[in-house]
Amino acid sequence: MKVAIIGGGAAGFFAAIATAENFRNAEVVIFEKSKKVLSKVKISGGGRCNVTNACPSLKDLSKAYPRGEKHIKKAFSVFNNKDCMQWFETRGVPLVTQADNCVFPVSQNSQSIIDCLLNECSRLGIKIEVGKGVGELSILKDGMLQLSFLKTAQLPLIFDKVIIATGGCPKRSGLRWLEDLGHKIEDPVPSLFTFNMPQESVRELMGIVVEKNQTSIQGTKLKSDGPLLITHWGMSGPSILKLSAFGARILSEMNYDFTLQVNWVDELNNELVRSFLNNIIEEHKNKILANYRPYLLPERLWHFLLKKVNLPLNKKWGELGKKGMNKLVNILCNDTYAVKGKTTFKEEFVTCGGISLKSIDMKTMQSKVCKNLYFAGELMDIDGITGGYNFQAAWTTAYIAAKLA
Repeated sequence: MKVAIIGGGAAGFFAAIATAENFRNAEVVIFEKSKKVLSKVKISGGGRCNVTNACPSLKDLSKAYPRGEKHIKKAFSVFNNKDCMQWFETRGVPLVTQADNCVFPVSQNSQSIIDCLLNECSRLGIKIEVGKGVGELSILKDGMLQLSFLKTAQLPLIFDKVIIATGGCPKRSGLRWLEDLGHKIEDPVPSLFTFNMPQESVRELMGIVVEKNQTSIQGTKLKSDGPLLITHWGMSGPSILKLSAFGARILSEMNYDFTLQVNWVDELNNELVRSFLNNIIEEHKNKILANYRPYLLPERLWHFLLKKVNLPLNKKWGELGKKGMNKLVNILCNDTYAVKGKTTFKEEFVTCGGISLKSIDMKTMQSKVCKNLYFAGELMDIDGITGGYNFQAAWTTAYIAAKLA
């Protein structure tokens, strides 16, 4: 049996390895159009590679996928995060779980994951062909699949089975060759991006992290929480990235022009915040606002918020008054910022959209319109939030795609 894997990323390598392990006599080859393999694995997690997420239940794990939640939950019954962790650890890659459930190699170096995958390919005799992009896939009368290559004198090759794991495609035109075969395509739009705020002075606070907060998009039902990072272009961090993931299509339709609402104190009940501030007034009325920060807000952020509502830094808490109290409650619970655009990182770009799950048998990952053709990874209309979820979807779908001959 001859099996072609199109795409030399996480899903492609995992599919190749699983195929070779399931079918020992199979001839397996990975075709990668660029000169490098596993490039996304290399830079993910700041170069540490967030392999998966140690969510305690499959229900919690599947909730991290804005697209494909129900389908991926069923797939996790076959190969999930615990299976993934065991897979790498039994192959010589010890892992560590952080407090936020993100899982990394103990080495804190993505090269550990890359070396593991390359070593497995070498052990199993898997061929890796770089600089070979597939330009056309043809279905032959006997059910065999023929691959033709771009920018090379390579003659077309014929395979018994093909697994496509080319990753997210930012433009629909890049999926035309699969659409022409009869697959339904969900329009690709960016996911997991940060918010640009060119008109907002909050950018001067770049580097500040607020661990607990609530964020939302005005005019929508989109809400998020988690650490928020202020950057020199706007805002980032898990709270923002989750908003961008769950709101990928909505924010695209808004042309990335909207108002972000921030609750800096992670308390949605305004009256509880008011009561908390009143307690400060009773106990510390002679302290000045600048020197006594509620909710342990970062000092620079606290001073920024005071200036934003025109409250003097040297004003005493006991002199705040009803009007001043209303200003504080509002800025802490309902602060707003104008977002004008997004920033995506090329190598870590995640796509919402791709091959519609309606065109895929999710029990096998086989195409419903082309026998012996399978899909794995981000090419499918499945994507997760930040935290190791996208890699887990890649490992899981690749593992399942490799099961059948």
